[in-house]
Amino acid sequence: MKNKEVFLYKHSINNADFTVWLGFPGNYAFSMSSLGYLWLFKKIDESDIANAERICSDTVGANPCDVNLFGFSFSFDMDFLTIFSMLEKYNIPLRAKDRKGFPLIFAGGPVVNANPEPYKVFFDFFLIGDGEDLNIKAVNLCRENKDKSKDEILRMLSQIEGIYVPKYPHKVKKITKKLDECVYTPILSENSFFKDTFIIEMSRGCANRCGFCLASYLNLPLRCVPYDELIKAIDLGIEKTGRIALLGAQISAHPHFHEVCKYIYDKIQSGKNIEMSVSSLRVDAVTDDVVKTLVSAGQKNSTLAIEAGSERLRKVINKNITEEQILNAVKIARRNGLKGLKLYGMTGLPTETYDDLNEIIRLAKRIKSENKGFDISFGFSSFVPKPNTPFQWFGREATKSVEDKNNYLKKELHKLGITAHFSSVKWDYWQAVLSRADEALNDFVEEVYRQGGKLGAFKAAAKKFGINSDYYALENYEFDKPLPWDFIEMKPGKEFLISENKRLINNSEVS
Repeated sequence: MKNKEVFLYKHSINNADFTVWLGFPGNYAFSMSSLGYLWLFKKIDESDIANAERICSDTVGANPCDVNLFGFSFSFDMDFLTIFSMLEKYNIPLRAKDRKGFPLIFAGGPVVNANPEPYKVFFDFFLIGDGEDLNIKAVNLCRENKDKSKDEILRMLSQIEGIYVPKYPHKVKKITKKLDECVYTPILSENSFFKDTFIIEMSRGCANRCGFCLASYLNLPLRCVPYDELIKAIDLGIEKTGRIALLGAQISAHPHFHEVCKYIYDKIQSGKNIEMSVSSLRVDAVTDDVVKTLVSAGQKNSTLAIEAGSERLRKVINKNITEEQILNAVKIARRNGLKGLKLYGMTGLPTETYDDLNEIIRLAKRIKSENKGFDISFGFSSFVPKPNTPFQWFGREATKSVEDKNNYLKKELHKLGITAHFSSVKWDYWQAVLSRADEALNDFVEEVYRQGGKLGAFKAAAKKFGINSDYYALENYEFDKPLPWDFIEMKPGKEFLISENKRLINNSEVS
């Protein structure tokens, strides 16, 4: 695989006497499409502080004997299953207390940034917040003190702002980095899931702040890469591959988004062969110039996140877009050459009723009737309460109830000739359990892994330890209830989340 990689920076092959493994809980192809993971590798690799090696679930031939530090990217709730299997692959005990003579094991990423407590006994420390600089600080400290005991190193790590050491717990402030440089794909590979694609992070965070959205609140405030830095990255991507993907939770909020689109469009018109895609578009950002750029760059379909069918429910979740804006976006997309759109929504949202579902059906019928021959499909996930969001106090709707709603939607949309895909409600239930879990679920998490990690394993583990999983997944919490992740200091803070929760729920009375 290595000989098919193209490094876009000065790749360091040094002889440093300190080795760091950066673990990705997935196969090589997926790791090569993970921008954050590759960028953190780049930051260590181009420094002189350590030998860095990428370790994926399908890596072969790696020798753990001389590894000093092993860090994992932890982006999705079920990643713990692959992380545990990778540790055991190298005969590393799962629990930190059992790892005498083994490297320190740490993790960073959205899941443990939001709530590391269900995993606290398995890692020596966690990086809380943006990892670019924090990663370097942690590696450097461990390297400089490698001859000291683990306990001494962990004590020192616990003094670094943004690092959570479960053995030495205290308030931890989430680290937020200013985006003064452009993060882009540092290594191209034809074996990547997105083959030879140059991904560019345009912005980080989202100012819209949907009430359920961890990606928004975890990355506040919205930060945008300077225009000049973006253009340099785009030019590099055009030079090296021609396949560009613009990434960000709210890329259209970038103050120079339309200028970037025009820059790429003009390059294409001048004869450059460029393929471009975007992660998704906000409904009120779909304009003629943006769609023309996408179409000229080879994109045939795009995605719009509408989240809910009724304006009432969209106001409840803070997705303040109107039906007319949605319809207008579809028309703009169609008349400028896109072949279709996939609309993303959620079911089981707080205060949702069948009237809201019927609004989705009515909207779908109207879109289809007004846009003959244009391909419309829907994708739905079900609501999962996430830490550090205004909706963290809401439990899920009962699984059977959400499944009934999904079946109703699927049937009615099918009558209209519209395809709809739904996430697994049962898996979403267990994701909610993990999302709001505390340290009481440490044994549960390991048992799920031991029993194979399927749905039955979750049920069996809960039964074995007498865990009331509904308490974590379905119960509404009081505002004064202490939450497992309260020790993480994150702006805008708990009091704001409470006030925002109340404000949004007041919108449920809007007709």
